[in-house]
Amino acid sequence: MKKEDFYFDLPPELIAQTPIEQRDHSRLMLLDRRTGKTEHMHFFDLPKLLRPGDCLVLNDSRVLPARLYGKRETGGAVEVLLLVNKGNKRWECLTRPGRKAEPGTRLIFGDGELTAVVREVCEGGNRIIEFEYDGIFLEILERLGKMPLPPYIKEELEDSERYQTVYSKEVGSAAAPTAGLHFTKELLKKIEDMGVTIAYLTLHVGLGTFRPVKVENIEEHQMHAEYCIVSEETAEKINEARRAGGRIIACGTTSCRTLETCSDESGYVKAFSGWTSIFIYPGYRFKCIDGLITNFHLPESTLIMLVSAFAGRGNILRAYEEAIRERYRFFSFGDAMIII
Repeated sequence: MKKEDFYFDLPPELIAQTPIEQRDHSRLMLLDRRTGKTEHMHFFDLPKLLRPGDCLVLNDSRVLPARLYGKRETGGAVEVLLLVNKGNKRWECLTRPGRKAEPGTRLIFGDGELTAVVREVCEGGNRIIEFEYDGIFLEILERLGKMPLPPYIKEELEDSERYQTVYSKEVGSAAAPTAGLHFTKELLKKIEDMGVTIAYLTLHVGLGTFRPVKVENIEEHQMHAEYCIVSEETAEKINEARRAGGRIIACGTTSCRTLETCSDESGYVKAFSGWTSIFIYPGYRFKCIDGLITNFHLPESTLIMLVSAFAGRGNILRAYEEAIRERYRFFSFGDAMIII
Protein backbone atom coordinates (compact mmCIF):
# COMPACT_ATOMS: atom_id res chain seq x y z
CA MET A 1 0.00 0.00 0.00
CA LYS A 2 1.08 3.57 -0.62
CA LYS A 3 1.48 6.33 1.93
CA GLU A 4 -0.88 8.53 -0.10
CA ASP A 5 -3.67 5.98 0.44
CA PHE A 6 -3.93 7.41 3.97
CA TYR A 7 -4.01 11.08 3.09
CA PHE A 8 -6.92 13.37 3.91
CA ASP A 9 -7.21 17.14 3.83
CA LEU A 10 -7.51 18.55 7.35
CA PRO A 11 -8.35 22.22 7.95
CA PRO A 12 -5.65 23.56 10.32
CA GLU A 13 -8.23 25.18 12.61
CA LEU A 14 -9.48 21.70 13.61
CA ILE A 15 -6.15 20.84 15.25
CA ALA A 16 -6.95 21.23 18.97
CA GLN A 17 -4.45 23.54 20.66
CA THR A 18 -5.77 23.28 24.22
CA PRO A 19 -7.59 20.60 26.21
CA ILE A 20 -11.34 20.84 26.65
CA GLU A 21 -12.42 22.22 30.05
CA GLN A 22 -13.95 18.94 31.30
CA ARG A 23 -12.09 15.85 30.14
CA ASP A 24 -15.09 13.60 29.53
CA HIS A 25 -17.09 16.29 27.70
CA SER A 26 -15.09 15.77 24.51
CA ARG A 27 -17.07 14.38 21.62
CA LEU A 28 -17.07 10.67 20.86
CA MET A 29 -17.72 9.14 17.46
CA LEU A 30 -18.91 5.54 17.46
CA LEU A 31 -17.76 3.61 14.38
CA ASP A 32 -19.14 0.16 13.62
CA ARG A 33 -16.20 -1.49 11.89
CA ARG A 34 -18.39 -4.04 10.14
CA THR A 35 -20.93 -1.69 8.58
CA GLY A 36 -19.07 1.64 8.64
CA LYS A 37 -22.06 3.25 10.37
CA THR A 38 -21.28 6.15 12.72
CA GLU A 39 -23.03 7.80 15.66
CA HIS A 40 -22.19 11.02 17.48
CA MET A 41 -21.98 11.03 21.27
CA HIS A 42 -19.89 12.45 24.11
CA PHE A 43 -17.16 10.65 25.98
CA PHE A 44 -19.26 10.50 29.15
CA ASP A 45 -21.62 8.25 27.14
CA LEU A 46 -18.93 5.54 26.98
CA PRO A 47 -20.58 3.30 29.63
CA LYS A 48 -23.57 2.88 27.25
CA LEU A 49 -21.21 1.18 24.78
CA LEU A 50 -19.57 -1.19 27.24
CA ARG A 51 -20.98 -4.40 28.70
CA PRO A 52 -20.51 -6.17 32.03
CA GLY A 53 -17.72 -8.68 31.51
CA ASP A 54 -15.77 -6.53 29.09
CA CYS A 55 -12.15 -5.68 29.89
CA LEU A 56 -10.98 -2.10 29.34
CA VAL A 57 -7.19 -1.93 28.93
CA LEU A 58 -5.44 1.36 29.78
CA ASN A 59 -1.82 2.50 29.41
CA ASP A 60 -0.66 3.93 32.76
CA SER A 61 2.56 5.49 31.43
CA ARG A 62 3.27 9.00 32.70
CA VAL A 63 4.90 11.69 30.57
CA LEU A 64 8.37 12.74 31.62
CA PRO A 65 8.78 16.56 31.74
CA ALA A 66 11.66 15.87 29.40
CA ARG A 67 12.29 19.23 27.73
CA LEU A 68 15.06 21.19 29.45
CA TYR A 69 16.09 24.76 28.67
CA GLY A 70 19.55 25.82 29.77
CA LYS A 71 22.79 27.30 28.56
CA ARG A 72 26.26 26.20 27.59
CA GLU A 73 28.96 26.96 30.13
CA THR A 74 30.68 29.06 27.45
CA GLY A 75 27.45 30.99 26.80
CA GLY A 76 24.48 30.52 24.48
CA ALA A 77 21.08 28.93 25.01
CA VAL A 78 20.53 25.20 24.60
CA GLU A 79 17.44 23.00 24.52
CA VAL A 80 17.70 19.33 25.50
CA LEU A 81 14.98 16.72 25.04
CA LEU A 82 15.48 13.47 26.97
CA LEU A 83 14.76 10.43 24.79
CA VAL A 84 16.23 7.21 26.23
CA ASN A 85 17.63 6.50 29.69
CA LYS A 86 20.99 4.79 29.13
CA GLY A 87 21.73 4.29 32.84
CA ASN A 88 24.50 5.76 35.01
CA LYS A 89 22.97 9.25 34.69
CA ARG A 90 23.36 9.13 30.92
CA TRP A 91 20.54 9.85 28.46
CA GLU A 92 20.26 9.86 24.72
CA CYS A 93 18.98 13.35 23.92
CA LEU A 94 17.93 15.59 21.10
CA THR A 95 19.74 18.92 21.39
CA ARG A 96 19.18 22.29 19.76
CA PRO A 97 21.34 23.76 18.38
CA GLY A 98 23.04 20.44 17.77
CA ARG A 99 26.18 21.87 16.19
CA LYS A 100 26.97 23.66 19.45
CA ALA A 101 26.77 20.45 21.53
CA GLU A 102 30.00 18.71 20.70
CA PRO A 103 31.55 16.11 23.06
CA GLY A 104 32.96 17.80 26.14
CA THR A 105 30.46 20.69 26.08
CA ARG A 106 29.22 21.50 29.59
CA LEU A 107 25.56 22.47 30.07
CA ILE A 108 23.86 24.27 32.97
CA PHE A 109 20.16 24.16 33.89
CA GLY A 110 18.22 26.00 36.61
CA ASP A 111 20.95 28.12 38.23
CA GLY A 112 23.26 25.11 38.38
CA GLU A 113 20.89 22.74 40.21
CA LEU A 114 21.40 20.42 37.24
CA THR A 115 24.51 20.30 35.07
CA ALA A 116 25.59 17.98 32.30
CA VAL A 117 28.37 17.04 29.89
CA VAL A 118 27.91 15.96 26.27
CA ARG A 119 29.75 12.62 26.01
CA GLU A 120 29.23 11.47 22.43
CA VAL A 121 27.37 12.02 19.17
CA CYS A 122 25.09 9.16 18.10
CA GLU A 123 24.42 7.99 14.58
CA GLY A 124 21.62 10.25 13.39
CA GLY A 125 22.80 13.23 15.41
CA ASN A 126 21.39 12.64 18.89
CA ARG A 127 23.74 13.16 21.84
CA ILE A 128 24.64 11.01 24.83
CA ILE A 129 24.58 13.43 27.77
CA GLU A 130 25.73 12.63 31.30
CA PHE A 131 23.91 14.59 34.00
CA GLU A 132 25.32 15.73 37.35
CA TYR A 133 23.02 16.47 40.29
CA ASP A 134 22.30 15.84 43.95
CA GLY A 135 19.02 14.21 44.94
CA ILE A 136 16.39 12.46 42.84
CA PHE A 137 16.51 13.11 39.10
CA LEU A 138 12.73 12.84 38.55
CA GLU A 139 12.07 15.42 41.27
CA ILE A 140 14.56 17.79 39.63
CA LEU A 141 12.85 17.26 36.27
CA GLU A 142 9.47 18.06 37.83
CA ARG A 143 10.91 21.43 38.85
CA LEU A 144 12.99 22.30 35.80
CA GLY A 145 11.52 20.33 32.91
CA LYS A 146 8.71 21.20 30.54
CA MET A 147 6.18 18.91 28.87
CA PRO A 148 7.36 17.81 25.41
CA LEU A 149 4.15 18.76 23.61
CA PRO A 150 3.71 17.57 20.00
CA PRO A 151 5.01 19.91 17.28
CA TYR A 152 1.51 20.73 16.02
CA ILE A 153 0.52 22.26 19.39
CA LYS A 154 1.63 25.88 19.44
CA GLU A 155 -0.17 27.05 22.60
CA GLU A 156 1.51 27.01 26.01
CA LEU A 157 -0.08 24.44 28.35
CA GLU A 158 -1.25 26.16 31.55
CA ASP A 159 -1.70 22.99 33.62
CA SER A 160 0.82 20.24 32.84
CA GLU A 161 -1.47 17.62 34.40
CA ARG A 162 -3.83 18.04 31.45
CA TYR A 163 -1.20 16.28 29.35
CA GLN A 164 -1.30 13.34 31.77
CA THR A 165 -4.06 10.75 32.13
CA VAL A 166 -5.75 10.69 35.56
CA TYR A 167 -4.39 7.16 36.05
CA SER A 168 -0.81 7.83 34.90
CA LYS A 169 1.73 6.23 37.21
CA GLU A 170 4.83 4.81 35.50
CA VAL A 171 7.08 7.71 34.44
CA GLY A 172 8.84 7.29 31.12
CA SER A 173 6.89 8.58 28.11
CA ALA A 174 8.03 11.34 25.78
CA ALA A 175 4.39 11.92 24.77
CA ALA A 176 1.03 11.19 26.36
CA PRO A 177 -1.08 8.15 25.45
CA THR A 178 -3.71 10.67 24.41
CA ALA A 179 -6.77 8.43 24.01
CA GLY A 180 -6.79 8.17 27.80
CA LEU A 181 -6.90 11.93 28.38
CA HIS A 182 -10.71 11.85 28.17
CA PHE A 183 -11.21 9.73 31.28
CA THR A 184 -12.05 11.13 34.71
CA LYS A 185 -11.77 9.16 37.93
CA GLU A 186 -15.55 9.35 38.28
CA LEU A 187 -16.11 7.90 34.81
CA LEU A 188 -13.67 5.07 35.49
CA LYS A 189 -15.49 4.23 38.72
CA LYS A 190 -18.83 4.22 36.91
CA ILE A 191 -17.42 1.84 34.31
CA GLU A 192 -15.95 -0.45 36.97
CA ASP A 193 -19.18 -0.41 39.01
CA MET A 194 -21.15 -1.69 36.01
CA GLY A 195 -19.02 -4.84 35.90
CA VAL A 196 -16.29 -3.91 33.41
CA THR A 197 -12.79 -5.07 34.39
CA ILE A 198 -10.13 -2.38 34.13
CA ALA A 199 -6.59 -3.59 33.45
CA TYR A 200 -3.43 -1.51 33.24
CA LEU A 201 -0.34 -2.04 31.14
CA THR A 202 2.58 0.26 30.41
CA LEU A 203 4.01 1.40 27.10
CA HIS A 204 6.40 4.32 27.23
CA VAL A 205 5.58 6.43 24.19
CA GLY A 206 8.64 7.54 22.23
CA LEU A 207 9.01 10.63 20.07
CA GLY A 208 9.07 8.27 17.11
CA THR A 209 5.29 8.29 17.40
CA PHE A 210 5.45 11.68 15.63
CA ARG A 211 8.00 10.53 13.05
CA PRO A 212 6.42 10.80 9.59
CA VAL A 213 6.29 7.90 7.18
CA LYS A 214 8.80 8.95 4.51
CA VAL A 215 8.74 5.92 2.21
CA GLU A 216 6.04 5.67 -0.47
CA ASN A 217 5.57 1.93 0.02
CA ILE A 218 4.44 1.67 3.66
CA GLU A 219 5.71 -1.90 4.05
CA GLU A 220 9.23 -0.43 3.91
CA HIS A 221 8.67 1.85 6.91
CA GLN A 222 10.81 1.02 9.96
CA MET A 223 8.75 1.39 13.12
CA HIS A 224 10.35 2.93 16.22
CA ALA A 225 10.81 0.62 19.22
CA GLU A 226 9.05 1.38 22.52
CA TYR A 227 9.35 -0.30 25.92
CA CYS A 228 6.26 -2.00 27.32
CA ILE A 229 5.27 -4.04 30.36
CA VAL A 230 2.32 -6.37 30.91
CA SER A 231 2.15 -7.82 34.42
CA GLU A 232 0.94 -11.31 35.35
CA GLU A 233 -2.07 -9.70 37.04
CA THR A 234 -3.03 -7.73 33.93
CA ALA A 235 -2.57 -10.74 31.65
CA GLU A 236 -4.83 -12.81 33.91
CA LYS A 237 -7.55 -10.13 34.01
CA ILE A 238 -7.60 -9.94 30.22
CA ASN A 239 -7.54 -13.71 29.77
CA GLU A 240 -10.29 -14.22 32.34
CA ALA A 241 -12.50 -11.75 30.47
CA ARG A 242 -11.81 -13.56 27.20
CA ARG A 243 -12.58 -16.97 28.71
CA ALA A 244 -15.90 -15.59 30.01
CA GLY A 245 -16.86 -14.19 26.60
CA GLY A 246 -16.14 -10.52 27.35
CA ARG A 247 -14.67 -8.13 24.84
CA ILE A 248 -11.16 -6.70 25.11
CA ILE A 249 -11.36 -2.94 24.56
CA ALA A 250 -7.98 -1.25 24.14
CA CYS A 251 -7.70 2.42 25.02
CA GLY A 252 -5.25 3.92 22.56
CA THR A 253 -2.98 2.64 19.83
CA THR A 254 -0.28 2.13 22.50
CA SER A 255 -2.43 -0.37 24.43
CA CYS A 256 -3.41 -2.00 21.14
CA ARG A 257 0.18 -2.44 19.98
CA THR A 258 1.23 -3.82 23.37
CA LEU A 259 -1.60 -6.38 23.46
CA GLU A 260 -0.97 -7.48 19.90
CA THR A 261 2.74 -7.88 20.74
CA CYS A 262 2.24 -10.17 23.72
CA SER A 263 -0.81 -12.25 22.72
CA ASP A 264 -0.84 -15.67 21.09
CA GLU A 265 -2.83 -16.72 18.03
CA SER A 266 -5.88 -17.45 20.20
CA GLY A 267 -5.85 -13.93 21.63
CA TYR A 268 -4.60 -14.88 25.08
CA VAL A 269 -2.06 -12.54 26.65
CA LYS A 270 1.23 -13.49 28.29
CA ALA A 271 3.07 -11.37 30.84
CA PHE A 272 5.78 -9.46 29.04
CA SER A 273 8.43 -6.81 29.48
CA GLY A 274 10.57 -5.66 26.60
CA TRP A 275 10.66 -3.65 23.40
CA THR A 276 8.03 -3.68 20.69
CA SER A 277 8.37 -2.29 17.18
CA ILE A 278 5.18 -3.86 15.84
CA PHE A 279 3.83 -1.97 12.81
CA ILE A 280 0.13 -2.56 12.21
CA TYR A 281 -1.33 -1.60 8.84
CA PRO A 282 -4.13 -2.99 6.60
CA GLY A 283 -3.76 -6.70 6.07
CA TYR A 284 -2.80 -7.32 9.69
CA ARG A 285 -4.92 -9.96 11.47
CA PHE A 286 -5.78 -8.83 14.98
CA LYS A 287 -5.36 -11.49 17.66
CA CYS A 288 -6.45 -9.84 20.89
CA ILE A 289 -8.54 -6.69 20.75
CA ASP A 290 -12.27 -6.47 20.01
CA GLY A 291 -12.63 -2.71 20.32
CA LEU A 292 -10.44 0.40 20.25
CA ILE A 293 -10.78 3.85 21.79
CA THR A 294 -8.63 6.35 19.96
CA ASN A 295 -8.26 9.99 18.96
CA PHE A 296 -8.27 11.36 15.40
CA HIS A 297 -4.82 11.01 13.85
CA LEU A 298 -2.49 12.76 11.42
CA PRO A 299 -2.78 12.08 7.69
CA GLU A 300 -0.32 9.45 6.41
CA SER A 301 0.75 8.51 9.96
CA THR A 302 1.35 5.02 11.32
CA LEU A 303 -1.56 5.66 13.69
CA ILE A 304 -4.15 6.16 10.96
CA MET A 305 -2.72 3.05 9.30
CA LEU A 306 -3.34 1.09 12.50
CA VAL A 307 -6.97 2.20 12.89
CA SER A 308 -7.47 1.52 9.17
CA ALA A 309 -6.23 -2.03 9.73
CA PHE A 310 -8.81 -2.48 12.49
CA ALA A 311 -11.85 -0.79 10.93
CA GLY A 312 -11.05 -0.83 7.20
CA ARG A 313 -9.40 2.01 5.30
CA GLY A 314 -12.61 3.04 3.55
CA ASN A 315 -14.57 3.14 6.80
CA ILE A 316 -11.90 5.23 8.49
CA LEU A 317 -11.52 7.75 5.67
CA ARG A 318 -15.31 8.17 5.43
CA ALA A 319 -15.54 8.59 9.22
CA TYR A 320 -12.75 11.19 9.11
CA GLU A 321 -14.55 13.09 6.34
CA GLU A 322 -17.65 13.12 8.53
CA ALA A 323 -15.63 14.26 11.55
CA ILE A 324 -14.28 17.18 9.52
CA ARG A 325 -17.79 18.12 8.35
CA GLU A 326 -19.02 17.95 11.95
CA ARG A 327 -16.05 20.06 13.15
CA TYR A 328 -14.54 17.46 15.47
CA ARG A 329 -11.29 18.48 17.15
CA PHE A 330 -8.23 16.52 15.99
CA PHE A 331 -5.01 15.07 17.45
CA SER A 332 -3.70 15.01 21.03
CA PHE A 333 -6.15 17.41 22.71
CA GLY A 334 -8.95 16.57 20.31
CA ASP A 335 -12.07 14.42 20.35
CA ALA A 336 -12.31 10.63 20.46
CA MET A 337 -13.55 7.68 18.45
CA ILE A 338 -14.53 4.22 19.60
CA ILE A 339 -14.38 1.41 17.05
CA ILE A 340 -16.32 -1.75 17.89
